[in-house]
Amino acid sequence: MVYEETVAYLLDIPKFTKKNTLEDTKSFLHRLGNPGCGKTVIHIAGTNGKGSVCAYLSSVLRKAGYRVGMFTSPHLVSMCERFRINGEMISENDFADCFAQVRERLDEDAASGAYHPSFFEMLFFMAMVYFEARQADVILLETGLGGRLDATNSVSKKELCIITEIGYDHMEYLGGSLAEIAGEKAGILQKDVPLVFWDGKKEASEIIVQQAKMRGCPVAAVSKRDIRNFEIHKKFIDFSFETGYYGYIRCSLTTYAPYQAMNAALVLSALDMLHDILPVDRTAITAGLKEARWEGRMEEILPDVIVDGAHNRDGVQALLDAVRADNCTGRRFLLFSAVMDKQYEKMAEMLTDCRLFDGIYITELKNTRGVSRRLLERAFGAGGPAGSFADAGQALETILQSRLPGDRIYIAGSLYLAGEIKYYIEKSRII
Repeated sequence: MVYEETVAYLLDIPKFTKKNTLEDTKSFLHRLGNPGCGKTVIHIAGTNGKGSVCAYLSSVLRKAGYRVGMFTSPHLVSMCERFRINGEMISENDFADCFAQVRERLDEDAASGAYHPSFFEMLFFMAMVYFEARQADVILLETGLGGRLDATNSVSKKELCIITEIGYDHMEYLGGSLAEIAGEKAGILQKDVPLVFWDGKKEASEIIVQQAKMRGCPVAAVSKRDIRNFEIHKKFIDFSFETGYYGYIRCSLTTYAPYQAMNAALVLSALDMLHDILPVDRTAITAGLKEARWEGRMEEILPDVIVDGAHNRDGVQALLDAVRADNCTGRRFLLFSAVMDKQYEKMAEMLTDCRLFDGIYITELKNTRGVSRRLLERAFGAGGPAGSFADAGQALETILQSRLPGDRIYIAGSLYLAGEIKYYIEKSRII
């Protein structure tokens, strides 16, 4: 299959598959030959920050000379973004080849059973095949949803687990309380495998620590108290962090986002925990963190146009904290959209009440899960948004035409919106 046919097949999977168990996934991974077995696997779960942790960790490790495979989700523009080796996404030809290898194994099994991977499972298998073929030294696996039942949890051996900030998201699947959500995320833990986690909310932290103790996992908790000498500059942030092996490390992150310090701190703690099996020198750490980039997270896609993937309450709060510290000399505008299964009404309330934006604009998403303009207009309440659009690109063009020197535009509410905007800019060649 060519790339376009492969993508079409993958998107069509929900029409002919059923919910599989984790044992189903483990069994098929075994039949594939256990690609990735023997590699150093680091498993990342959490509500917010998973992709950023992967990006920072990948950047440091490849700076230290390791060959790093990274599996993340969702993608913004191309499915190829989900599989990367040393930061470079898979080519369309290799993507199609990896699919063909998995499909061949499925065809061989067809006579013996009705198993067919889900969309996410299929991508996970393809990623593991790719990392095996490209001889990755280290594999970073980001969970898709939850952790305990996630396809990525089918790997037989991990060297480290990382759990990022826990918040309210996907409650229909993970539970309505932080404790329930944390319990699902902590399902990635394996016996005696070390854990690094963000100690931000007591209710979640207690469950994570309890689950770790049950499995005999060495634990390193990281919190805001550990981030010291924090300074915000125009387009980068500085902070210090103390580790047991490396001592104090002073780091710079090239980002507008203060919240990235917490994700980088998790990476520093992870490197400290892994120093025996993945030696990394201080120069690689500081250079790798400074050079790291992660698309769609406080990313400046045009001058003073910043897109952020904030899509839940904690994400919006982190966005607002960043906006308050942005040193903007002009007006601020926001373009917002969301999908139905997110708490879009609560996000709209937070964005309205903060009074940081001189104008809030809304747009519908092309995704079938997108919230309609009518519901978004209602969510923003009295007075409504400054503008309402059926198309994200049209919305951006309108805001760009009305801005003055010093003004700043933020785009947030959904990674799907981030993807649509980035695709529009790429195709329209806006500069």
